[in-house]
Amino acid sequence: MSFGDILDTRDPATVANPYEIYRELRSHRDLVWSDRLGLWLAPTHETANATLRNKHLGRIYKPQEPLTQWEIFNWLHSDSILDSEPPKHTRLRSLVQKAFTPGRISALEPNIIEICEQLLAGAASKIKSEGKFDVLADFAEPLPVLVIADLLGVPRSKADDLRRWSQDIVKMYEYGRTQAQELSAQKSAAEFSAYISQLAAQRKIEPKPDLITALVEVEEQGEKLNEHELIAMCVLLLNAGHEASVNGFGNGMVAMFRHPLQLDLMKKNPRKHAKTALEEMMRFDSPLHMFERTATSQTVIGNTTVEVGQKVVSMLGSANRDENAFVDADNFDITRESNPHIAFGAGIHFCIGAPLARLEMQNSLAMLFEEFPNLQLVGEPVQRPTFVLRGWESISATN
Repeated sequence: MSFGDILDTRDPATVANPYEIYRELRSHRDLVWSDRLGLWLAPTHETANATLRNKHLGRIYKPQEPLTQWEIFNWLHSDSILDSEPPKHTRLRSLVQKAFTPGRISALEPNIIEICEQLLAGAASKIKSEGKFDVLADFAEPLPVLVIADLLGVPRSKADDLRRWSQDIVKMYEYGRTQAQELSAQKSAAEFSAYISQLAAQRKIEPKPDLITALVEVEEQGEKLNEHELIAMCVLLLNAGHEASVNGFGNGMVAMFRHPLQLDLMKKNPRKHAKTALEEMMRFDSPLHMFERTATSQTVIGNTTVEVGQKVVSMLGSANRDENAFVDADNFDITRESNPHIAFGAGIHFCIGAPLARLEMQNSLAMLFEEFPNLQLVGEPVQRPTFVLRGWESISATN
């Protein structure tokens, strides 16, 4: 048994609170081998950051088998910027960035504000009729899906389908998934792919001012996105944008409720604290806890030699609590100014949607507390039984 086996991602107690185990893993200040997972763990801020940035560690997608059943799911990943490496990654990211511009992101702020107003009005009605609302189901979950729908040019009426497709697909990133979850992932990948393919075909004939049209039209040095790459990009934007935003917001709100002094600070001046609060929410209880990389050639991380084919997991959740990188790392402080967290990744795989996630969270966080200045929990939040993508099932609250 290796020292890294103290981390059991299927243990409910570890899922509920992995941070004591993370502290033990960080005590070695180097990579730690896990026999249980068959890979290296990078638990410190230094090693996790180095793992993300190391050019000899690739995000190599290993196809699911049998291939006939997983064909669509496989190319949705192998043709995305998340699961490709240079030179393919360089080409894809260059093309996508020409379409997914800062101007296009900032132009979504009025949409974000409008959607927040509608969702908060619905939450206020629920408080009147039921005495409470769900911070996740009634606010945090629908917001990013509706924003991404507007961004892509998908009708808001498809939001429920988008959310279901995303939730089914990302369950494949967990360790110990079930056969039922795998079948749901296959079905949702096929449905989402077919829908985006249909929209892309329409945009070629009738262009609109949306991201799908921009991705159809984008070109650089004679290079364009092929159909699989375009669909994979749309799926990635939904999955990453939806899951990271929802879980980051939910995890941060539970932390806020459990730290009354910070909650009071936020209530007194939501606009003043929203920007630093969202960064602390992403750091303190990160939405993504593990990101795998594979050695394409022998390389060294910290003091450890990683052999070709071995995997290294960047442990984002542990790195963001590293006492060597953050003052009072286990203290939730929404006024924290120095906050070099890596919740959005680092290096060439830094989250392309991070500016949009930040814009969403900054506005939604401030508006939530402006609408409900006496926001408080009702009962205990219900946690999701997942480790890699850390989040909550429901967070009941009232004003």
